[in-house]
Amino acid sequence: MITVNPDLCNKDGICADVCPIKIISFKDGRLPVPVPGADQMCIRCGHCVAVCPTGALAHTVMSPDACPPVMSERRLSPEQAEHFLRSRRSIRVYRKNRIVEQETLARLVEMASYAPSGHNRQPVSWHVIYDKDALHRLTGMVADWMRDMIKKQPAMAAAMHMELLVGAWDLGIDVICRDAPHLIIAHGPGADVTAQTACTIALTYLDLAAPSLDLGTCWAGFFQAAAMFWEPLQKALTLPKGHVSFGAMMVGYPRHTYHRLPLRNPPVITWQ
Repeated sequence: MITVNPDLCNKDGICADVCPIKIISFKDGRLPVPVPGADQMCIRCGHCVAVCPTGALAHTVMSPDACPPVMSERRLSPEQAEHFLRSRRSIRVYRKNRIVEQETLARLVEMASYAPSGHNRQPVSWHVIYDKDALHRLTGMVADWMRDMIKKQPAMAAAMHMELLVGAWDLGIDVICRDAPHLIIAHGPGADVTAQTACTIALTYLDLAAPSLDLGTCWAGFFQAAAMFWEPLQKALTLPKGHVSFGAMMVGYPRHTYHRLPLRNPPVITWQ
């Protein structure tokens, strides 16, 4: 499962210490070795390869040469990290008639694919609604779901202002997907208990990575709700059998630039 270069290994035992499944054995003065049955228990997370300071350890699914080095000079300071997170905005106004190149969206999704997942299952798959006309048609199905909600669950529909949303849609005003040029859906096996959380984390990564590509994003909550409960939309999405949409994100080039960091309520913290 793992190979260790004895000429590079400094026998510090770090790889064994960080292994989340504890399947690497280390004794002082000896090279680290996998425990019996390690190959069946290993989750292929790559921690052992990533943590080795000398590049001595290689895994069957990844070598140290294949893993780019961490560049300490690119690490954000606390001030930079706070500014980055506070400057992130939900974008609901996009440049008209400007699409995002497929290569750019593919790079964005690739960046998001490095998000963590439980037991390194990596259950997230991606579905990009790239064609604007197709997205408009699917958004119309969300409006149909809202009409059905208004009839069958009026209290919930009223709480979510669905009559106003449908009324705007009928007037040609899209306040459901905001005339975004594209929509990205994170989906996974409905039977996988880790999939929903993994998709949410991955979409958060995508949301935070988007500004680096000059893109703006906004969580498409109404679209996602319809994708969960409205069968016509579920069929139209043509996701793989057994897969469920666990989140949707509008994507496009922002029409406007923000110049201030708005205030938020102070965090509520309890200590135990």
